[in-house]
Amino acid sequence: MDEQLAQARAGNLGAFGTLVQAHKRSVYSLALRMVGQPELAEDMAQEVFMQLHANLRSIQSADHLAFWLRKVTAHRVIDYLRRRPAVSITSLDEEAEQIGSPDPGDPLLQRHLRQLVLGLPPDARAVVTLRYQEDLDPLDIARTLDMSINTVKSHLKRSLDLMRQRIENGELPRREGQSP
Repeated sequence: MDEQLAQARAGNLGAFGTLVQAHKRSVYSLALRMVGQPELAEDMAQEVFMQLHANLRSIQSADHLAFWLRKVTAHRVIDYLRRRPAVSITSLDEEAEQIGSPDPGDPLLQRHLRQLVLGLPPDARAVVTLRYQEDLDPLDIARTLDMSINTVKSHLKRSLDLMRQRIENGELPRREGQSP
C-alpha cells in the first residue's frame, strides 16, 4: 500500500484509484453510520477523496492515510451535522434499503440502536461511532477528533447513559422530519 501511495503522490491516477478502492468502504461506512442517509454518505465520501487527492503530499504512510481518512470523514460529518437544516426528509426507498440490508442480527434491534446513535449530538455521535464501529480506543479517538481524552471518555459515558435511559424509558429519538 505504501508503494501505491508513493505512486499516487507522483501523479499516477491509477494508483490513486487503487487507494480509493481500498478505502472507499470504510470511509462510506463511517459517514453512513454518522449521518444515516446513503446518498449523503456517498457525497461526503466523494468529498473526502477529493480532499485526499488535493492533500496527497502530506500523507506519509498507509497507516497515516487510514488515520487521515477517518479524521477528515468524522470532521466533515460533524461540520455538516452542525449546520444542517432543522428538518430532513427520509425517503421510503432509503428507509427500506437500510432495513433490507443483510444484517446478521435482529433487524429491529439494529434499527433502534441506529436511531439511538443518530439521536446523539454531532460530537458524541462521532465518538460513539469511532469507538464501536471503527473499534478505536479512546486515545485514538481523541487524536482523530482533536479532543482531550477526558472529553472522549465523557462523551462515551454520557452517550451510553443517555441511550440506556432512552431504552429503559421505552423512548426512541425520532429522526428529523418524522411525525410523532
